[in-house]
Amino acid sequence: MASVVTGGCGFIGSHLVDALVGRGERVAVIDNLSTGSETNIASPLGDGAATMRRADLLHKGWEDLFGGADLVYHLAADPDVRMSGIHPGNVVRNNIVATARVLEAVRRSDVPGIVFTSTSTVYGEASVIPTPEDYAPLEPISVYAASKLACEALISAYCHSYGVRGWVFRFANIIGERSNHGVIWDFVHKLRENPRELEILGDGKQTKSYLEVHECVRAMLYAVGEAKGAYTVLNIGSEDWIDVTGIADIVVDALGLGNVDYRFTGGERGWVGDVPRMLLSVDRIRALGWEPAIGSRESVKAAAEAMARGRR
Repeated sequence: MASVVTGGCGFIGSHLVDALVGRGERVAVIDNLSTGSETNIASPLGDGAATMRRADLLHKGWEDLFGGADLVYHLAADPDVRMSGIHPGNVVRNNIVATARVLEAVRRSDVPGIVFTSTSTVYGEASVIPTPEDYAPLEPISVYAASKLACEALISAYCHSYGVRGWVFRFANIIGERSNHGVIWDFVHKLRENPRELEILGDGKQTKSYLEVHECVRAMLYAVGEAKGAYTVLNIGSEDWIDVTGIADIVVDALGLGNVDYRFTGGERGWVGDVPRMLLSVDRIRALGWEPAIGSRESVKAAAEAMARGRR
């Protein structure tokens, strides 16, 4: 197998590259290094199992890598939900326009399939929890979520119009080593600056599902091998959830700190576009034979301990 991974130097992308190389695949990585780091894939690059081209999907100079590829894993994106409300134009370009360019390269190069990483936020504030893939209406409340839903629509159209197979994965909160944003990263860095007080955005009662990144990658690769059909949409997440205050407690413990005063900014949302409650149904991917090996609390603990050891 020969695979292309866009955003392969990023958090989830680099773990995916590791897994693909571990299965003996040839991997070409495309990344502009805006949020990722080449050090994340230093081992597969050093072994010659992967190649990396620094390129921006909004510009030319990467399309030739799609020639002869069996699958394109499209993970490159602007991942920051909070900043999407401040700089929406960046998200539209880096997510929607870039995805359109990737799809055109897939079509022109006759790549058989594309795998896309979407998000639970496409469901908006769902009234059904756990939320299944066929939940409607999909009403995103952040620009980031809207951009991902637009990408899903484009991929569906290309799959049905041009005979490309597509897998879309709607993630819960994926966490772990190499992450450089999100609530755990935020807490670790705040507490290193001030170990006596922690600012928590919102009221601390926001309750969501979390999954450790290795489990996420395992689910992706399993589903790509098992799911049939021209276009498949699957939730990936754990089967339980944890609130933000509970996450803070785990991070404080991982850093070995004593009493820490929590200062809440107030309100049920941490930022514009924040969804206060999220838990995905994983019945559809479970029916294929996969289930999460760990839950939200264990995932948070593993991620916090990795960051506490200085591994971001």
